[in-house]
Amino acid sequence: MNEPIEVIQSTGRRKRAVARVKLMLGQGIITVNNKPIDEYFSRPQLLQIVRQPLEATQSVSRFDVRVKAEGGGVTGQAGAIRHGIARALVEMDESLKETMRKNGFLTRDPREKESKKYGRKRARKRFQYSKR
Repeated sequence: MNEPIEVIQSTGRRKRAVARVKLMLGQGIITVNNKPIDEYFSRPQLLQIVRQPLEATQSVSRFDVRVKAEGGGVTGQAGAIRHGIARALVEMDESLKETMRKNGFLTRDPREKESKKYGRKRARKRFQYSKR
């Protein structure tokens, strides 16, 4: 009989992006929205951001990661995926928490765009003053 594969689920967030991460034992395959990670993220910096928690724990080829990312842009999604993977790894093994905390992977980046105010062009920009 097949033994059930343990799947750890977690959520990562950054800016307006939300990533639902599923972490399971495997060969190190990462898929984002049913696409291979290098097809979804074209810039190498984003690939590096996503893999950081796995590299910090020397578990790149131990886990398969399936992600459903939505909202925000690609950079925000990459940050959200990193956050989600880090949370999933800590949920799987509590001893990794200190490593993740030290590298800043568990901290949710709180910076978001400030909302537009009425009577202004954007959040803080004012209309140009004309004396005449």
